[in-house]
Amino acid sequence: MSSVNSRGGFLFFDFRYQGKRCREYTRLRDTVANRKRMQTVLDKIDAEITLGSFDYSQYFPGSKNAEKFAAQDKDAVVNASCSTTPLYEVFAETWFSESEPQWRRSHKATVRSTLDRHLIPCFGESPVGDVSKADTLQFRSALAKLPGRNGNTGLSAKTINRIIQIHGQILAEAAERYEFSNPVDRIKRLKQQRPDIHPFTLEEVRTTIESVRADYRQYMIVRFFTGLRTGELHGLQWRYVDFERRQILVRKTLVRGELEYTKTDGSQREIDISQPVFEALKAQQAASGQLSPFVFCNGSGEPIDLDNFTNRVWYPLLRHLGLEKRRPYQTRHTAATLWLGAGENPEWVARQLGHANTEMLFKTYSRFVPNLTRRDGSAIERLLASHIDSHPTEAA
Repeated sequence: MSSVNSRGGFLFFDFRYQGKRCREYTRLRDTVANRKRMQTVLDKIDAEITLGSFDYSQYFPGSKNAEKFAAQDKDAVVNASCSTTPLYEVFAETWFSESEPQWRRSHKATVRSTLDRHLIPCFGESPVGDVSKADTLQFRSALAKLPGRNGNTGLSAKTINRIIQIHGQILAEAAERYEFSNPVDRIKRLKQQRPDIHPFTLEEVRTTIESVRADYRQYMIVRFFTGLRTGELHGLQWRYVDFERRQILVRKTLVRGELEYTKTDGSQREIDISQPVFEALKAQQAASGQLSPFVFCNGSGEPIDLDNFTNRVWYPLLRHLGLEKRRPYQTRHTAATLWLGAGENPEWVARQLGHANTEMLFKTYSRFVPNLTRRDGSAIERLLASHIDSHPTEAA
């Protein structure tokens, strides 16, 4: 078990690496603050050892152990070359090059990052056929200890599942070619927490639209009343706005500054334009229609940058209005709840959102609808009250 210990009043690291006990001494005095600092480093060392990305010489340059382990690593590479299956790193690169023609640019970047940051450092020097279920579970456990984004203490279950999924796809292809069993097939996904839905009320929508700076007012109207995803809205071009039929044709999405095919085939859809959206689009066309092919753009005619909008417009506006902080994506949820609350046909709402059916619709939004429609059981109460006597006369 790894620990921070003391000898002669000075602290040292005590951990195991490649089956051997390692002690690395420091000149730090045995104080609470120094123990805390060293424990943070030790936790990172443990995680990197599990992931296979630990470089002894990086943490302890000049250590005799560093020289010894470096020599052992070279011998391990030579021995691995004799395996009946290629090294994980070699096969992963083959799989990547063969698969990338079918991927969107954004997905390719995600897979590339996952390979470089997680999978290859951990499994790269192992023969692909030797990677076991136990290896994968240990790897997953180490992922959970890595620091997450935005100050989170660990990677989310969603992120970990995505990494393991890519790992499983690599092993599945290798298993088919080299005839071995894919160990990831027997590993269940981590349970993912359902994302919180915090749609705006109609009054909050009105206040937000009235209070936003003038150059974003039409943008906010379209955002709140169409259910467009951020990438779909920022990638919307005038050629996909049909004023005659009053429809927005969703054909492209903006991902990392580049126009791509929509998230799924089902996301290719036509959104009916309400009167407020129609008027907002007409006003926007008069303001910037000659400047850019994009409906909403900056002064240079380029699409709106999400980070710029979020940090300089969206969050400052919510703070100014005293509204709960929430992501801009909540405008899509707002459109859905307003449509359902107004009594629109659920199948129509699902089509507007690009859902294949109404299952996700009811699962995601049903709890918000009663507050908007007053269909909270009061209707049946009134019906029963008019037909059933709640205080029957006692039998004689």
